[in-house]
Amino acid sequence: MPNYEMPIIVTAFFLYFFAAVFYIGYIVLLRPWLARLGRWTAIAGLTANFAAAGLRTFHASHAPFANMYEFGIVLVAVIVCGYLWIDLRYGHHSLGAFIMPVAFLFLGVFILFYQDAKPLMPALKSNWLLAHVMTAVIAYGALAFSFAAALMYRWRRYLDTGANPALLALIPAPHVLEYLINRSIILAMPFLTLLIITGAVWAEYAWGSYWRWDPKETWSLVTWLVYAAYLHGRAVYSWHGQTAINWALSGFLIVLFTFIGVNVLLPGLHSYQ
Repeated sequence: MPNYEMPIIVTAFFLYFFAAVFYIGYIVLLRPWLARLGRWTAIAGLTANFAAAGLRTFHASHAPFANMYEFGIVLVAVIVCGYLWIDLRYGHHSLGAFIMPVAFLFLGVFILFYQDAKPLMPALKSNWLLAHVMTAVIAYGALAFSFAAALMYRWRRYLDTGANPALLALIPAPHVLEYLINRSIILAMPFLTLLIITGAVWAEYAWGSYWRWDPKETWSLVTWLVYAAYLHGRAVYSWHGQTAINWALSGFLIVLFTFIGVNVLLPGLHSYQ
């Protein structure tokens, strides 16, 4: 059977790109039909994204979680699913101008790490694989959404200095964006915790030790501490506005280094590119 996975995932990349263009056009030209076109293009891209993940599962005979490319295409699908749910439920179409660029840029990076489907290596043949990776997908997906919303918050604050009232009417108010950011991080935190716990249990099973200060383990802990500090600041010191947004933006930069930078620059036991 021919493998059409690469053309399909590239199609998803371009559909996400055009969806981003349509959503950006929506907030620039103030044309509602561009938002609708962006939504349907994003749905088409998501369909292609899931098709590619399904083909990878079929050809590899395992869930697509064995390397950065496989994890990445599932992560992007989760990000887009989350955005489309908010778009359809709450009508925050303008968020697509920030979420969809994140989605297509991520997918472009992950496509660079593409490799042919192959059986799982021995270290990954464990029932813990699904639990460990799914917690990461949910956590990183929610944090990616918080990052995009934080960028939009910064832009919204900049527009407050005297933007077109018609444009401001399309964009969620700062307190709404801050609420979405905070809820996304609250959602992510239990899964970040489970990510570390399941990883430690799996490490003991695979390597005989719960913790080895491997670069991926270390930076996963750093990520958890940064977001724990954010939640602590919100709860105890009433952080809000720019202080909270700066933590949200900085935290996701650490997520990117933990997920991509460590694999490329600091290879260790978790290097499954």
